[in-house]
Amino acid sequence: MKIKKIKPDELKNQLARALADYDNLIKRVERERQDLEKLAGFKIILKLLPVLDNLRSALAHLKDPGLAIALKDFEEALKSEGIEEIKTEAGSDFNHNLHEAVEVVSGGQKGKIVEVVLPGWKFIQGPVIRHTKVKVYGEKIEKEKELEKEMARGDYM
Repeated sequence: MKIKKIKPDELKNQLARALADYDNLIKRVERERQDLEKLAGFKIILKLLPVLDNLRSALAHLKDPGLAIALKDFEEALKSEGIEEIKTEAGSDFNHNLHEAVEVVSGGQKGKIVEVVLPGWKFIQGPVIRHTKVKVYGEKIEKEKELEKEMARGDYM
């Protein structure tokens, strides 16, 4: 049996590659851990946004100062986690990256927002969590017009 001699330079190269592979592994595991934390946070936030919507709706009806404080604290907690409401106003341009059209309204300037139905939320430095649901001016699609006519005649009742 013959033992192969390895040159010191080869050993140094192998060690350098092994250390680089180990360093890359550490970095990849850290990135994956951060991505997993973001995903978990994202799922929780998606579940909490309807609660926030209900609190806002309740505040609009009740005008309760205690509820207003709780709602403000809730919104501040979201902000502290890097989450902000997507600012959208009637008359602004529709942006498919931030908005979801839930209804097309005839008249007005095509592509302009008529009304905000439900506010949207996004990470300050990142993706949209929930698109702002809006009504937008535009032309109704021909099939949609036909459906409305049929429904008006009672064909779907």
